[in-house]
Amino acid sequence: MTTSTLASILRHGALALTLAATAATSTAEPAAYWSPSWMASTQPIWNGDFVLPTGLPFQFNRQTVRQVARLSIGGSRLRVVISNEGGVAPLYIGAARVARHAEGSAVIEGSDRPLRFGGQADVTIPPGARLVSDPVDIAMPALGKVAVSLYLPRPSQPAGFHFDARQTAYVADGDLTGAARLPAAATQWSTRVYVSGLIVETPRPPTTVVTLGDSLTDGNGSTPSANTRWPDALAERLVGRNVAVLNAGISGGRLLKDGMGRAGLERAGRDVFAQPGVRAMIVLLGTNDIGWPGGPFAPNEPAVRAEAVIQGLRQLAEMAHAHNVRIMAGTIAPTERALEGTPLEGHYSPEKDKVRQAVNRWIREGGAFDAVVDFDAVLRDPARPSRLKAAMDSGDHLHPGDAGYRAMAAAVDLDALLGTPARP
Repeated sequence: MTTSTLASILRHGALALTLAATAATSTAEPAAYWSPSWMASTQPIWNGDFVLPTGLPFQFNRQTVRQVARLSIGGSRLRVVISNEGGVAPLYIGAARVARHAEGSAVIEGSDRPLRFGGQADVTIPPGARLVSDPVDIAMPALGKVAVSLYLPRPSQPAGFHFDARQTAYVADGDLTGAARLPAAATQWSTRVYVSGLIVETPRPPTTVVTLGDSLTDGNGSTPSANTRWPDALAERLVGRNVAVLNAGISGGRLLKDGMGRAGLERAGRDVFAQPGVRAMIVLLGTNDIGWPGGPFAPNEPAVRAEAVIQGLRQLAEMAHAHNVRIMAGTIAPTERALEGTPLEGHYSPEKDKVRQAVNRWIREGGAFDAVVDFDAVLRDPARPSRLKAAMDSGDHLHPGDAGYRAMAAAVDLDALLGTPARP
């Protein structure tokens, strides 16, 4: 197979190509399925003149990158999705391993397994492509933590980038993919590269919920490495129903235009509808469409009208229904005093808040969605509805803290989300 043919297959198949059609190895054996259990939405790496730094090095070279993620559902075997999306050159991985994760950079003794790609220990991924690993015989429980270690022996520019991981990653010199603990000198950071999905083998077909949103879905303001984003808490609620929750939040994400990621209307096809077994989605977008124009993130953009945001949300609902996916919409949280006293201040004005309130009225009353979750009502201060309630605020007046995210997850009506009770 030529490199160009492989690149074409990987680009156009995304995740669904390899995963959705997996079935029993023979009719005499019980059926087995590959089910998505965790994802990180990839986003383009922005230029140096953007208001925020990427937090990325220029390249990795002869280094091991170890990253951690928490599954939503468990399974008897595991696959890892490696992404070179956004890459401008082939990505060469010299070695890769996966393990159950303990504290810090350690892994549980005896759980370490090599990753293979078509039976090979090393692999080259074309620019813009994703690659799914061979199955790994490592049983993982629901809500179990996985550590993926990649050795990059050649100069490798970051790709498969996700800006706000809310999870410590580690970079150390040399091939330490099999090390139980990385050295204390390992660099620590909170940005994801290359690893974009984890898939588990399950005895039943997948049932998947995807949360499509911005930094409030990505978990900005939550405690790092604690898995306290609202989709994390939602996954905990759905464990007993064997329903996977995939977090497709991107900090700085917008519905109508590219922000710190592709527009929600564009990436829904890849991040939501291409996911195997997707039954429902929850959309929480609009904060940055309303808040960015005229501020430091988009100083030259004109103000957005409520009708434009409403039309975008309506189109997302139509897309969901065309894919036979249920859609729940979240109302937009208040932003008064957002990032106050910082160079990023500018999300709020009384005029912008009127747009937010008009969009929220339509979400509640317009009837376009299968269900609504009123995040605004959960998070706002009753005495000052244009502000977050102090107990829900992370402190920057834009993002909830852990308590706010728990309250958001608790507000989701699971039966309304899924339509009918999922398999017990």
